[in-house]
Amino acid sequence: MEVESRTDASSGNSGRAPGSPGLWTCGARSLDLSLRPHIMGILNVTPDSFSDGAVFLDPERAVDRAMEMEAEGADSIDIGGESTRPFAAPVSEQDELKRVIPVIERLAGRLGIPMSVDTWKSSVAREALRAGAEIVNDVSGCTFDPEMFEVVASAGAGLVLMHTRGRPQEMQLETTYRALVPEIIDVLEERIGHAESHGIPRERVVVDPGIGFGKSVEGNLEILRRLREFSVLGRPILIGTSRKSFIGTVLGRRVDERLFGTAATVALAVAGGASIVRVHDVGQMRDVALMAHAVTGSPAG
Repeated sequence: MEVESRTDASSGNSGRAPGSPGLWTCGARSLDLSLRPHIMGILNVTPDSFSDGAVFLDPERAVDRAMEMEAEGADSIDIGGESTRPFAAPVSEQDELKRVIPVIERLAGRLGIPMSVDTWKSSVAREALRAGAEIVNDVSGCTFDPEMFEVVASAGAGLVLMHTRGRPQEMQLETTYRALVPEIIDVLEERIGHAESHGIPRERVVVDPGIGFGKSVEGNLEILRRLREFSVLGRPILIGTSRKSFIGTVLGRRVDERLFGTAATVALAVAGGASIVRVHDVGQMRDVALMAHAVTGSPAG
């Protein structure tokens, strides 16, 4: 099994925290998440994503951006063909395939880092994995399409299980919880159990509390504040705060003015035990994550 990690001088303390999940198995490779925070670069090949819609819709431009992110220090690239921002319109399977597959095919064999496909559709995931992706990032936690588990299991892919409450068109209509963090933990533990029952070992699973997905501004802040509590799941934690609206609400900033707000959330996420940060601004956020890691120690809680 191939174990991959960047071991440059800036990686800081390489000690593993007590209870650290350690390795994330994705296809034929295993990513060591105990060394330092893992940077997942966002590549939206969509016309309507909240931050960079239409910017990388052209496949060649998307390929160039993926190569650029790898050069900036990304550890993986997450490629998505459907916007999951609040109230986004759904995208057909055919349109999503037309957007993501040509990009993945062009990048296969060129990138030295794994590709993730950001989709909840099992059919899209299946074709993306055949084309060269090694990770499925499912914002629904495999609840929108139950066949996703079988696709991931048969490919031996890595899986990100995210918490949400309803589809994008409805998820922000009800953001009240009796006990936010315990409820999210319970759902994620249930989804991990379902993954295992479908033949996906725990070492292939990463969990994401779902910042911005069925949560209020206050809820998003609470998740960041209490992030270390998610270590009870025994799996690496992925956090995606990059440029999101709660940052804009707190700071009164437009999407293109949220770099420093994002940086604060990335630093706090690493301090709180996040192993993976999913970001648009790879070079800048890698510096932020590595500096936070150098101060606080292992990213895994």
